[in-house]
Amino acid sequence: MRVLSVVGNRPQFVKSAPLSLALRDAGIEEVTLHTGQHWDASMSAVFFDELQLPEPRYRLDLRTSDAAAMTPRIREAVEAERPDWVLVYGDTNSTLAGAHAAGEETPLAHVEAGLRSFDLSMPEERNRIEVDRLAALLLCPDERSARQLETERVPGRREVVGDVMADATRLFEPFARRLELPYERPYAVLTIHRQANTEPGRLQAIAEALGESDARFVFPVHPRTRRALAEHAIALPQGVETVDPLGYLEMLALVASATVVVTDSGGLQKEAYWLGVPCVTVRPSTEWVDTVSAGANTLVEPAGLAAAVATARFPASAPPLYGDGHASGRVAAALYA
Repeated sequence: MRVLSVVGNRPQFVKSAPLSLALRDAGIEEVTLHTGQHWDASMSAVFFDELQLPEPRYRLDLRTSDAAAMTPRIREAVEAERPDWVLVYGDTNSTLAGAHAAGEETPLAHVEAGLRSFDLSMPEERNRIEVDRLAALLLCPDERSARQLETERVPGRREVVGDVMADATRLFEPFARRLELPYERPYAVLTIHRQANTEPGRLQAIAEALGESDARFVFPVHPRTRRALAEHAIALPQGVETVDPLGYLEMLALVASATVVVTDSGGLQKEAYWLGVPCVTVRPSTEWVDTVSAGANTLVEPAGLAAAVATARFPASAPPLYGDGHASGRVAAALYA
């Protein structure tokens, strides 16, 4: 069996690491295609090196997030490789392009199927819905997402496998915790990168809200956010220490030692939960709703950010969420079924 795995951004590189190992153990040949949605070395190459991912057979290097530009190039790879499956992850434009490129001839498998924030203003939400409708195999992180697909009458085969990112956390956390970090404790971790939060008015409001907090923040700055801060002359308060984007292990170590995570990232919401760190999510909605229900994650608008950081606590009774850290083997088995 041959699988064409389509990746394009930082979280997808992390998710693909444990799954690549599981595919290899199951005797499945994996051909990797990197769309180039994230092309900066700090957002791409470092992850392939650090996680020892196989070199992609196809590096499109398109340096764009435009799904329409990616699709024909991915389609060329599909036609050349004739895989048994096209495998896509999550909800990015690379995910959508891979789904479109699979066409009607090649079955599509979607990792993280069935997640919903119910916020159609988010491009990620629209991508999730469309990719799920195209997928022949829907690889769900939990029963909630599987029920959602049933409610929507999505026609593909549903399999509850858990979350492959939990596999990555399980595998790499012991290595991350051995790292010595140069940041004085206590600190909060801050990441802001989504398009809605980098609009100048909202980014300015977030910066002002950070200044109202007593916390000290370590802020690995995404290239998009750095450009927005510079272009609109938005100053960050004194309590925010900006650093370049970090590799996966260093970021995992940073989060593990934080008092709280402030983010708009879907992946960091989960990683904070698995590491037992409270999270404040600067978004009106989240696809990871169980972290909120458990009391470990708080959704805020900028005006409520400082208060949420001050009161954030990780609940002692937080239940296990999104599988047992062994999702990748179930994904490989589902591809054979």
